[in-house]
Amino acid sequence: MNLNLSADEVLTTTRSVRKRLDLDKPVPREVLMECLEIALQAPTGSNAQGWQWMFVTDPVKKQAIADIYRANALPYLNQEKPGYGEGDVRTERMGFVSDSAKYLAENLQDVPVLLIPCLEGKPDTGGLGFSASFWASLFPAAWSYCLALRNRGLGSCWTTLHLHGDGEKQAAEVLGIPYEQYSQGGLFPIAYTKGTDFKPAKRLPADRVVHFDTW
Repeated sequence: MNLNLSADEVLTTTRSVRKRLDLDKPVPREVLMECLEIALQAPTGSNAQGWQWMFVTDPVKKQAIADIYRANALPYLNQEKPGYGEGDVRTERMGFVSDSAKYLAENLQDVPVLLIPCLEGKPDTGGLGFSASFWASLFPAAWSYCLALRNRGLGSCWTTLHLHGDGEKQAAEVLGIPYEQYSQGGLFPIAYTKGTDFKPAKRLPADRVVHFDTW
């Protein structure tokens, strides 16, 4: 299925999908690979293409990854949430986002596919400049993957909570990822969405976050 959305529609309606992931509808491998072929067209530093893409569909391994995720996610999600003030669009959505994140943590093992994109090397050895350039070789492709999913009636969300503490190493052990050689850039649940009518999100006005020539 291809929704044939315009580029602007894909860019403005690709949401972080959690509660609307269809946990019962299988995702064909050919769809995963089709989206990956698109994602691999993203920029990559020095044309290194040092990425590797780990898809997890085995129920036992999904359960193990979900357990790692929950161990980090639930304490974080139960913390007091930041306050942005009355009338702020972020305050309006805070409860919905929190409930949605808790739902995903509780049901992650039931999502049809989990994706962990990896990049060769470690970003914590060369300071901010190295870290920024390191992740710039993976994150564009990861986001392109999410956009490709959206245009095919699937959804995902970019999560990172399994990476905290020893979580990344534990996940590497479960999946056989060479921990000393590759860094994990996130954890993406993948499923068809319940309905495809996603809308642009409420965001802060552009004039509140823009600067020209000076801060």
